Amino acid sequence: MAFRAVIFDLGGVVFPSPFEAFDAYDHGNDLKKGTMRSLIRTSSETGAWAALERGELSMDEFVAALEAEALAAGFQLDARRLMGLIGSSLGPRPEMTRAIERIRASGLRTGALTNNWADDGTRSSPSGLRETGLFDVIVESAVEGLRKPDPRIYTLALARLNVLASETVYLDDLGMNLKPARDMGIRTIKVVDPDVALAELETILDLVLR
Repeated sequence: MAFRAVIFDLGGVVFPSPFEAFDAYDHGNDLKKGTMRSLIRTSSETGAWAALERGELSMDEFVAALEAEALAAGFQLDARRLMGLIGSSLGPRPEMTRAIERIRASGLRTGALTNNWADDGTRSSPSGLRETGLFDVIVESAVEGLRKPDPRIYTLALARLNVLASETVYLDDLGMNLKPARDMGIRTIKVVDPDVALAELETILDLVLR
């Protein structure tokens, strides 16, 4: 069956990874390397980060909750500064923008599927993305009250694109977010190096994207 749609994660795929901001925070605050990654890994499963991405917390509530989680883990955190670091590197990767434009020009549908948070100037996926024309559908965790890897958010993206799982390719930088998609029958690509991922996507779609 021919592919009809490509869905992209945003942070770490179309945009730089927030993990870069986590590492920068460690370095700038004399924390052991990996401290922020470890905190967010836990928080994004059961804590403040997951609640923020489901739209359950305001930014003020999130800041207080994440700083409390950091204290419980043994260090002090300026959560607003952390979010500012994430927000300072929002420019899309040019190679991904070109690829998405070429995918759309070929007649395929494109979607964005992102775990994000309410727009207050430090958002991981800027609201202006809707005006770029890059995506036919944008599914945001903070809007839907669901976040990856909950299978329901993938089902929602497929429904809004009006495609079957078997007709879709999905790119994400996290294996835990790719597994539910793969289990549903979506073709998946893990993005470690964007150029390598695009080469794989070119092979799958039989299109020149770079």
